[in-house]
Amino acid sequence: MRSDIDFNEFGSASILDTELTARVSKLLGEALMQNGQASIVVSGGRTPKGFFQLLSEEDLDWPNITVTLADERWVDSSHCDSNEKLVKENLLTNNASDAKFLPLKNNAITAADGINKLESHLAAVEDFTVVILGMGDDGHTASLFPGSEALSLGLDLSSGRHCVAVTPLDAAHERMSMTLPRLLSAKQIIIHLCGESKKRVLDQVCAGDDVFELPVRAVLQQHNAPVSVYWSK
Repeated sequence: MRSDIDFNEFGSASILDTELTARVSKLLGEALMQNGQASIVVSGGRTPKGFFQLLSEEDLDWPNITVTLADERWVDSSHCDSNEKLVKENLLTNNASDAKFLPLKNNAITAADGINKLESHLAAVEDFTVVILGMGDDGHTASLFPGSEALSLGLDLSSGRHCVAVTPLDAAHERMSMTLPRLLSAKQIIIHLCGESKKRVLDQVCAGDDVFELPVRAVLQQHNAPVSVYWSK
């Protein structure tokens, strides 16, 4: 496991959200100053909602910021399980309503059928400014699930692939996930975690090196992109 991971602990989720917003806003602002554009990859779930809402209020050049997702369930964007719906309702509001959004779900019937179209869209986006990932209790991140048939391809750094279709063993809906090499094409990766149970999983992650057992290890072990962990009780 890397020894240089930047671990940040906070007393509450609200404090974490405030500090994470400041960090991400700074990263996006610096990229905009240097390149005239920036990009952010976010994840779904309950954990990032407060962060999304705070970030949406930041005074940034949002029309030149691309927002996309680390993974998506292959459901309509109006479905309650859609990460796109979550992002549109909580992040792409207020000042951030002017951001450019790149969905992972398209009009293909299955995720496997939608790969080629999405590959071309993701290829058009240069290295991400910041990637924010979560972690499941089973050690998955994005939709790179332990035991899934797609995991080996998803973790293959030499695949040349931006995305992979995933059928989880123990979760609902077919998924589309960015691959590990695409997630690592970032100036900064931040893993956003809340709760004692996630800290226990993180401790288990740090105690071993088998990426197929706990796929988030592949993010924490690599040396392509700097990684910070933001965790609150």
